[in-house]
Amino acid sequence: MSWFESFALEHFSLSGMTLAARVPKQGVGQRPVLMLLHGFPQTHVMWHRVAQALSPEFDLVMPDLRGYGDSAKPAGEPDHANYSKRSMAQDIVALADQLGVDRFGLCGHDRGARVAHRLALDHPERVERLCVMDIAPTLDMYNATNFDFAQAYYHWFHLTQPAPLPEEMIGGNPLPYLHRKLGGWGTGGLAHLEGQALAEYERCFCRPETIHAMCEDYRAAASIDLQHDRESRSSEQRISCDTLVVWGAKGVVHRMFDPMALWRAQCSATVSGRVLDCGHFIPEEKPEACAQVLRDFFAP
Repeated sequence: MSWFESFALEHFSLSGMTLAARVPKQGVGQRPVLMLLHGFPQTHVMWHRVAQALSPEFDLVMPDLRGYGDSAKPAGEPDHANYSKRSMAQDIVALADQLGVDRFGLCGHDRGARVAHRLALDHPERVERLCVMDIAPTLDMYNATNFDFAQAYYHWFHLTQPAPLPEEMIGGNPLPYLHRKLGGWGTGGLAHLEGQALAEYERCFCRPETIHAMCEDYRAAASIDLQHDRESRSSEQRISCDTLVVWGAKGVVHRMFDPMALWRAQCSATVSGRVLDCGHFIPEEKPEACAQVLRDFFAP
C-alpha cells in the first residue's frame, strides 16, 4: 500500500500463533516506539493517515489484533480465554519482545483500547504512556446498560450469543453488516473512509473465521474480561502511567458517559482528555487532529 511505503508488513510467530504487523523498514528502536492498536471491525489500516503524519517522529508498530486482519484466527475456547483482552495484550507484549522493545507508548482505539487498558494493568513496566480512544472502561459500560445504550451498542449483546447464531446471521450477508458498522458511528456514513481502506476492511471481514473471531472477542468481553476487571478493581489495581483519553463529540461515549471521571477512577497517574469534533472513528474522521493530539502526548 502506498500509505505504508516506509513500513514492512511482517508476520510474527508468537507461541504458535501468527500476528501480522506493520513495522518500520529501517527497524525499531532508533526513535520513540508507539504501538497503535485498531478496533472493531477494522484492521491496522485504520491508522494509515495518522501513520503518514507520525512516522517521521516515531517508530510506529501497527499490528492486526488476534482474530482480525491477517493475524491468526483460532477457534474460540469454551471460556473464551484465548480472546480475552489479557491474551490479546500478551500478544502485543510478545511482539514487542520479538522487536527488542522494552518500553513503548501505547494507543488503542475501540477494541484496541480495551486491549491497551488490560496491557497497562498486566504489564505496567512496559508502557510509558497510554492513550485510549472513544471508550469508557468495559465494566462501567456494562454496569450502566440501559435501553439507550443497548440500542446504540446492540452488537455488544448480539455478538455474545452462543455460537453459531451470530456467525450465521452475519455470515449470510456480511457486507451490509460491515458497512453499517463502519458508517453507523461516524458523522457521514462511509464518507470518512478512502476506497482503498474500505476494500481492505471488506477483504478481511467477509470471512467465516474472521466473523467467528470477532464474536469471540465480544464473548470474552462479556464474560472472562469482566472477571479480570472485577479482580483488578477488588485488588485496587490502577493504571500507573500518564493516560490520555480521546473521544468524539458526536459519538455514543460522549452522549452517555463521563469518560474523564471513569478513567480517572482507574488511574493512579495523571489523566488528561481531548474531545474532537467527530464520531467514533477518530483516526479516519479527523486524522490531522488525531495525529497532533498523539504527537503532543507521546513526544519525549
